[in-house]
Amino acid sequence: MANKVNVAIIGLGFGAEFIPIYQRHPNAGMYAICQRNAEKLNQIGNAFGVEKRYERYEDVLKDPNVNFVHINTPIPDHAPMAIAALKAGKHVMSTVPMATTIAECKVIVDLVKKTGLKYMMAETVVYSREFLYLKELNEKGELGKIQFLQASHQQDMDGWPNYWPGLPPMHYATHCVGPCLALVKGEAEYVSCFGSGNIRKELISKYRSPYAVETCHIKIANSDLTARIYRSLFDTARQYRESFDVYGTKKAFEWPLVEGEEPVIHTAKQPEPQIPQRVKVPDYAHLLPPEIQEFTAKGVYDMKENVHLSFLQGSGHGGSHPHLAHEFVSALADGRDPFPNAVQSANWTCVGLCAHQSALKGGALVKLPEFTRLAKAKKGKARARKK
Repeated sequence: MANKVNVAIIGLGFGAEFIPIYQRHPNAGMYAICQRNAEKLNQIGNAFGVEKRYERYEDVLKDPNVNFVHINTPIPDHAPMAIAALKAGKHVMSTVPMATTIAECKVIVDLVKKTGLKYMMAETVVYSREFLYLKELNEKGELGKIQFLQASHQQDMDGWPNYWPGLPPMHYATHCVGPCLALVKGEAEYVSCFGSGNIRKELISKYRSPYAVETCHIKIANSDLTARIYRSLFDTARQYRESFDVYGTKKAFEWPLVEGEEPVIHTAKQPEPQIPQRVKVPDYAHLLPPEIQEFTAKGVYDMKENVHLSFLQGSGHGGSHPHLAHEFVSALADGRDPFPNAVQSANWTCVGLCAHQSALKGGALVKLPEFTRLAKAKKGKARARKK
């Protein structure tokens, strides 16, 4: 592959925040943007100086200069757009979740296997500064033996349009699943999930999902570990929260209860008052090329004018955006799989889809499909070589 890879960003909500990152990345060409709303397309294109603009996704896929698409569209569009791109010979990075059905996940995994193209689900939490801090602690052995992991994602989605009303909580669970599996380099084997409470009757009809909260236990394959995750979207009083807690024999880490607070580290074998301590999580900009290190800070700026653009969200999801862009661009440049790759993305996504199936069955165990199991796939290849 050439030194630079050309990206077309599809969807310009928070997707627009990636424009200046790609513009500055030494191995990326910020080639095109795509948005159905012509006014917004031109507003953002003019602000960032992106000349190539498309209102139709089909036209993006016909452009031979596009090496990969970065999909930032509504959830129901992720899989169809990813599938179309792979069939058109484009690499794909897509925001979460990978798909809304297990069948769609399998189509994407099969296409990646067939074409040799790369797919990455852009899970923000596993590139957030908090996760990178935990990853570093774990790799240094400071956590000791990990004994348990848990994560939550809670948000009040009342008033959100289109597909959101009544969405089963676990259908959008990767922010919880990803960090639990990524930290221990594991994959889900099976799940058990319970629904709790009820949402309003008018919200139930679309997905026939009654639960206000869904709580899932994940059995991590080839491990003595389980992880607990829980999700809520409607009729549960809680401010927005993505959390991740890890309990080891030497240290434990707990995400703050309220946004803006610092997390807590608990250290074993200390006098009781000294066990918990607030910790300031460092910035991991040093892991990135110098040209994009400043994007780990909160907010996204038009670097040419150095003014904040009010039509962008500016959150950066824990400083993850430049790490996500760099991971995929460098994976393409190096000819390696990104993290998470297609199989791993399917495993993380299908945890939630299988969990909702389990909740509807009163907590019955539901196994993850074999196509989502990287270890199973490697064993299959090894058996094939022996034959």
